[in-house]
Amino acid sequence: MRIHTLQHVPFEGLAYIGNWLEQSEHQVSTTYFYQDSHLPQPDEFDVLIVMGGPMGIYDDQQYPWLQLERKFIKQTIEDGKPVLGVCLGSQFIADALGSKVYAHTQKEIGWFNLDKTDKANDSVFGKHLPQQFTALHWHSDTFDLPDTATPLLTSEACKNQAFSFEDRVLALQFHLEMTPTSTDNIVKFCADELTDGRYTQDGSTITKTTGYYATSNTLMKKLLGQLVSQAQ
Repeated sequence: MRIHTLQHVPFEGLAYIGNWLEQSEHQVSTTYFYQDSHLPQPDEFDVLIVMGGPMGIYDDQQYPWLQLERKFIKQTIEDGKPVLGVCLGSQFIADALGSKVYAHTQKEIGWFNLDKTDKANDSVFGKHLPQQFTALHWHSDTFDLPDTATPLLTSEACKNQAFSFEDRVLALQFHLEMTPTSTDNIVKFCADELTDGRYTQDGSTITKTTGYYATSNTLMKKLLGQLVSQAQ
């Protein structure tokens, strides 16, 4: 498969997803929006992966390329291609499907539980999800569930954590791709976001919590395999 990725800041890259892509021997191309905004033509890629970043999807004044990216993601979904969105990427997908993206009432930053929804097994992605697991969260925005989407996961702090659309588009508000190195990076470069809050852990707690990487990455592997299979 020809897989194109969208990345927004140098410290929030593919992490485990990059390892999986390398091991799977897929053809990978990338748009680094913090360097330039060149995007491929529709016939140049089969699958799109949209990563996270500290910006909001409507911060056009500070990041002029956001408008271009929103249009590109929407068109890719309309073209019928498989798409994965992580954190900020999930918010782009929600927006592309007509849902509202907005500031949540509270931040959710740290290692917190996720619970599977009653409708999750209606999706090919939901069948890979355990009933409950813990993953790293790092977001202050959230989204409404698109009318045409299947809700997959929820958490105590945030109702809409993951959804799928037509069994080929997957939105994950949280981070299954994290590794110890990528976590260290986000804690370092986004330390100003670690303010007091019910669902905000301190940087030391986040970096010293190491027991969930293997489970997170294994689950990411299953979901990536399912995503790519939808393009074949």
